[in-house]
Amino acid sequence: MSLTTVRIGDSVVCKVGLGLMRLTWTPNPVPYDQAFDAIKAAIDAMPAGVKLFLNSGEFYGNNLTEANLDLLASFFEKYPGYADKTFLSVKGASKPGVLYPDSSEGNLRRSVDNINKHLRGTKKLDLFECARVDPEVPIEECTRTLQKLIEEGRFSYIGMSEPDSVTLRRAHAVHPIAAVEIQLSPWAYKGEMKKIVSASEELGITVVGYSLFRGLATQQTGSRGRSALHFDRFSGEHNMNEGLRKIAERKGVSTGQLCIAWVASLGDHVMPLPGSSKRSQVLENLAAGSFNLTTKESDEIIQLVEGTNVHEDR
Repeated sequence: MSLTTVRIGDSVVCKVGLGLMRLTWTPNPVPYDQAFDAIKAAIDAMPAGVKLFLNSGEFYGNNLTEANLDLLASFFEKYPGYADKTFLSVKGASKPGVLYPDSSEGNLRRSVDNINKHLRGTKKLDLFECARVDPEVPIEECTRTLQKLIEEGRFSYIGMSEPDSVTLRRAHAVHPIAAVEIQLSPWAYKGEMKKIVSASEELGITVVGYSLFRGLATQQTGSRGRSALHFDRFSGEHNMNEGLRKIAERKGVSTGQLCIAWVASLGDHVMPLPGSSKRSQVLENLAAGSFNLTTKESDEIIQLVEGTNVHEDR
């Protein structure tokens, strides 16, 4: 498999990462054997010298437990030689037991130490990111605390999740931000998302884009009800789905692969972050990062993005 790459700090990582949330933060967590098979297949697909970007969270478990970290620790205990073939990013810094940001120095230390505790020494924490920007703590103060934790050897790089472009620049002025994680897809590429992609390119920050299939999942699973697409508020989303499906069909790829390829095409610094619990889907996703879109295909997708009014539920 031919794979393109991006650089995060001193590491060369695959252009397409692997999001792990769906393995454990779901009503029916994936059995360890199945999860291990998917993760191992992705790592095995990496060329020599290229790491797989893994994205986890301190609270990626039912009832906001550390189930995702425990799964990873068990994986690396079973396959210890695979730890150095991965680049691990973990979100944290929420108040214990609730999804509310707390970037006080005490909670940042607690969160990082808790993550390392649950990794059980099996894998170094490469990148730590606050799950959300804390409105009560200046971003400069938060970043200085994280810089201190890096100097103490607790992790290597600082990431951010869902900042605006101004906050990203303020943090980067204190200490280099290695990666920024945002929702990025044909359904979410307007306004502030474009500013973050542009600012990140200027500053040398890798953009990690998640929720690649947000609109597709809505249509396929009927999470808003099948009849929802008949209402005007969702007609834009339906039109987007149909437009992407037709382009993908002509290209001979899945619509999901087309979404990955399009996000990857937004810049050399942009990394799509799909997630899957199935080996076959993981490999299909990885391959899509190296697909080249023709000028016509890119123009058609941009026209869909700019001409479609998509309902936002965030």
